[in-house]
Amino acid sequence: MECRFLGRTGVKLSALCLGCLTLGRELDAAESRRIISHYLEAGGNFLDTANVYSHGQSEEIVGRAIQGHREDIVLATKVRQRMGEGPNEQGLSRKHIMHQVEESLRRLQTDYIDLYYLHCWDEAADLEDTLHTLDDLIHAGKVRYWGVSNFAGWQVALAVSIAEHEGMARPAALQPQYSLIVRDIEREVLPAALALGLAVMPWSPLARGFLSGKYRRGEPPPANTRFRRSTVWLDEWQRWDRERNWRIVEALGEIAQGRGRTTRRWPSTGCSGGLA
Repeated sequence: MECRFLGRTGVKLSALCLGCLTLGRELDAAESRRIISHYLEAGGNFLDTANVYSHGQSEEIVGRAIQGHREDIVLATKVRQRMGEGPNEQGLSRKHIMHQVEESLRRLQTDYIDLYYLHCWDEAADLEDTLHTLDDLIHAGKVRYWGVSNFAGWQVALAVSIAEHEGMARPAALQPQYSLIVRDIEREVLPAALALGLAVMPWSPLARGFLSGKYRRGEPPPANTRFRRSTVWLDEWQRWDRERNWRIVEALGEIAQGRGRTTRRWPSTGCSGGLA
């Protein structure tokens, strides 16, 4: 499998990342492990999960699946979202990060995380304190590199500026939503990341599977797809089932046909892929 560099770190990643959002939710443990095994056998080495995915179950499944392969894998997870009912069970405070990194390490059955993402912006937390916390985790050997996910362009630039001013480790990567359907990052976020030397790891490059060839204009989502497996996804279908989006799908099909290819019907695994 083709490899690319993780920003300026020198670490090599599979160009295709296995996103683990749906492990333990749409996919049971057995099917999840089968998919991970198939990905590793195909030469993939980059797994992306988060503490909030299936409320920790995704991390647990990944942790069991990578035993015996840990040093061959670049493992990413995230912190920020709510993980409990208490007032400090979410956010980017030192208290929450320090607690959640230990929980993630336990579930993943590892003593370090290769890439630790701030899952999204936290207006309540002091960003400088957050970055000092990440730097402490790097010096403690519990985190190798850190990144940001779902940040605006100015937030990315601010994080880099603070890290450089304080002599701390810079962010290595940015993980935004990006596909032919969702292209907002092209205005400011992508130029900021490229100018600052951050790797860009798009999440949902197939737009929740909308670009995968599984869906047809005027038809309900197939029964074995994520949009039919829960009321949450079915409600979100309304955001995708729009004229503009169908025109993009049809244009993609025409381009593929002109190149002697097709918009492949991907297996309905429910996995969310990524691109390094």
